[in-house]
Amino acid sequence: MPFSRRRFLQLTPSAAALVAQARLAKAQAYPNRPVRIIIGFGPGASGDIAARVLAQALTRLLAQQFIVENRSGAGSMIATGFVAHAPNDGYTLLQGTVANTINPVITPHLGFDFVKDFAPISLFATLPNILVVHPSLGVRRLDEFIKLAREKPGELSYGSAGVGGTSHFTGELFNVMAGTKLVHVPYPGTAQAATDLLGGRVQVMFSPVSTVLQFVAEGKLIALASTTLRRASAAPELPTMSEAGLTGFDTAGWFGLLAPAGTDRDIIERLAAASSEAAKSPDVVATMARQGFDMIGGSPEEFAAFIRDDLAKWERVAGAAGLKR
Repeated sequence: MPFSRRRFLQLTPSAAALVAQARLAKAQAYPNRPVRIIIGFGPGASGDIAARVLAQALTRLLAQQFIVENRSGAGSMIATGFVAHAPNDGYTLLQGTVANTINPVITPHLGFDFVKDFAPISLFATLPNILVVHPSLGVRRLDEFIKLAREKPGELSYGSAGVGGTSHFTGELFNVMAGTKLVHVPYPGTAQAATDLLGGRVQVMFSPVSTVLQFVAEGKLIALASTTLRRASAAPELPTMSEAGLTGFDTAGWFGLLAPAGTDRDIIERLAAASSEAAKSPDVVATMARQGFDMIGGSPEEFAAFIRDDLAKWERVAGAAGLKR
């Protein structure tokens, strides 16, 4: 029987099929060399802890070394810009944080677009904040504190880990939703702010839960509420802001994995599956719980939706607080 062109085409894989096979082979081979996770903060910071726990888990799950590289400075913009312009081959990743959804609303001309220049992989963990006050204020419930703050506009100060961070913007969201005028006092870091809170030099702080729980237990600080919609696993007895009267109040530090835009979809999905598996691993959950983290996991689409919502929230807060530039 003559070997016709039609018969040849029936036996020959289509170009699309060949491309799909090549992509699958590439994803199955990934990773075949060490992968870098770039973070925008120094050693010992919350982001550094989360990244190193994730890197260790991914090293185990994907049988290749994942290395954390600190590129601190400029509120994580140095690290983010570096990854935005890195090759999109899956070997240079970014640990995204809430700084990435706050920076665009307060800093023009970043040199990158966090939505367009990155492919979300998976949200790894969140770190709830809690509202703590100095005992000298004489309040023990959120409604008592709001009443006092309204009676003393501009007289109470809240410390934060710096301009543009989670603790700063949580305070501004509180001012907007509670109708208060707490004065922001930025510090170089959370530890310095907590020290001045303990000394009574500032009266209020929206602090990562792990930083202040010991002082709450010792009676040196009073905890009023957690800032997330779900109670913090490290302080389950503490009501949320929403439960205590500020309906819908929801902020937290967050930590998730992203790749440069254009990274192969199969690589993204492979990383997302491994990151989600890590987030549910009992040893990871136990390790992170000791530091106050809540584990999340999830798909690239869920993380992308989370980022869009977070950007929109901070846009509204910055506008209401007069912080947009």
